Amino acid sequence: MRIQPIALPSQNKFIQHYRAQEQELLNKFHYNPYKQEEYEKRAQELDSRTFQREELADHLQVVNKKWGAGDATFTNIERLRNPESVVVVGGQQAGLLTGPLYTIHKMISIIIMAKEQEDALGRPVLPVFWIAGEDHDFDEINHIYMPQSPRMKKHKILQKQMKKEAISEMDMDEEAIQSWLDRLFVGLHESEYTNRIYELFKSEIKGSATFVDLFARITHYFFSEEGLVLLDAQDEDLRRLESIYFQEMIKKQPEISEGVVRSLHQTAQQGYAVNLEAEVDDGHLFYKWNGERTLLMKDEEGYWRGKKDECCLSEEELMHIAETEPHLLSNNVVTRPLMQDLVLPTLSFIAGPGEVGYWSALKSVFESLGIQMPPVMPRLSLTLLDRKNEKWLRRHLIDVEQAVNEGVTEDKSKWIAMQSYPPIEELADEVKRAIERAHRPLKEKAHEIRDDIGQIAEKNLFHLFRDVEFLQERMAQGLEEKHSRELEVFDQIDLRLHPEGGLQERVWNILPFVNDYGPDLPKQLLSVQYDWKKAHHVIFL
Repeated sequence: MRIQPIALPSQNKFIQHYRAQEQELLNKFHYNPYKQEEYEKRAQELDSRTFQREELADHLQVVNKKWGAGDATFTNIERLRNPESVVVVGGQQAGLLTGPLYTIHKMISIIIMAKEQEDALGRPVLPVFWIAGEDHDFDEINHIYMPQSPRMKKHKILQKQMKKEAISEMDMDEEAIQSWLDRLFVGLHESEYTNRIYELFKSEIKGSATFVDLFARITHYFFSEEGLVLLDAQDEDLRRLESIYFQEMIKKQPEISEGVVRSLHQTAQQGYAVNLEAEVDDGHLFYKWNGERTLLMKDEEGYWRGKKDECCLSEEELMHIAETEPHLLSNNVVTRPLMQDLVLPTLSFIAGPGEVGYWSALKSVFESLGIQMPPVMPRLSLTLLDRKNEKWLRRHLIDVEQAVNEGVTEDKSKWIAMQSYPPIEELADEVKRAIERAHRPLKEKAHEIRDDIGQIAEKNLFHLFRDVEFLQERMAQGLEEKHSRELEVFDQIDLRLHPEGGLQERVWNILPFVNDYGPDLPKQLLSVQYDWKKAHHVIFL
């Protein structure tokens, strides 16, 4: 494998300036993730805090065993009992077949950073992936996209979500997802790996009760030897460990909410856009009411209400729920990072570009509970380039950085124009000019005779031009048909490197790649030397 770092000019200003270590942005965080001494300071901070290591390790042993983890994972879970151990963590929703490629890239980032920091700090550093099983938006995970030239086609599972429940608690319709898998593989070209991968996914479906189970089992298969530890944020046993932290968040709601609003206002004044909205009455917690997740607000009288007034709880009632039935509570985008840091001895958080933005609003949230946020490192961003598309890029002298950032539509237009000499458009313009010159005396004479006849002459010229343009269009169409095979090459490059006008990792799933390169591909991507400061890396497979 070969690697080429490239720039991403289209990325938002916030993440670009964060990578450049602009001080006004670094001031919104407690640590600079690009300086090694900051990780040493963070490790010392974690040494001064206490964590429920034994209880957490016991829980992780149980759930990772259920998900078919490899021996390396259980070794790491045991190392969590060591009071010197710390973790590198990141998370995502439980996407089908792991969802968009960026989820795999985040896992790779977590594993690589854990290894790097264990070597640098000389203490156990565990890779942990936090599955956002409490999320209830099924529409975000119920599909994947697969290539169907010239576009990506959405393949959606035919299962309905009957109520607004956590994905972790939603039973998976085995028949529906097996049928969905069969449809995917019908459209997949057969390789030496196809049957093996199909049987793997089929087996993992049979071994899964929920979408979180399926996500976890496939993840453990891909990274079986890397010691990746998985955690479901919605698990009831984990919720019991979180009980005391929910109580702290309830008590500190005013400081948490006011701090977020204040920080977002300051960031907006500095000219940065952050994908987070907050009001001072936001409770930043969900409550399971009548089987559905309900976002809580805190009113002026101190009552906690559903955002649509579905329920009403006094603070004492909510505190009692946190103490006795914590599984009824879950975090939102503001308190999830806080809970993660209270549960896990987090050396570093691996974040997507959007996450880096909203974490910038959370400094005071962490401080309200007397702790600091970990170094927030943007995850590795990758494009996977197969040999066929690499060859096509070279053939047409197209720079891979340009193809990833802009696509090749302009190159396609230039190429087809060059297949006719002189170009059809140039010839048509020349003919129009000749017609106009030849027609001018006739038009002038028509105007001399009478105005209405002059207007007929004008229309006559217009129709002559229209006939030329019609011929021009038919000639261009014929030229495209003649060279359709080569034009398809440009479409394929766009589909692979700039799908739907964006990055490959945001649209493509891992399936076509493991079908071509085998199920060990995710592990092979761990062997590449990456640069954390670079915006994007192209991997030549």
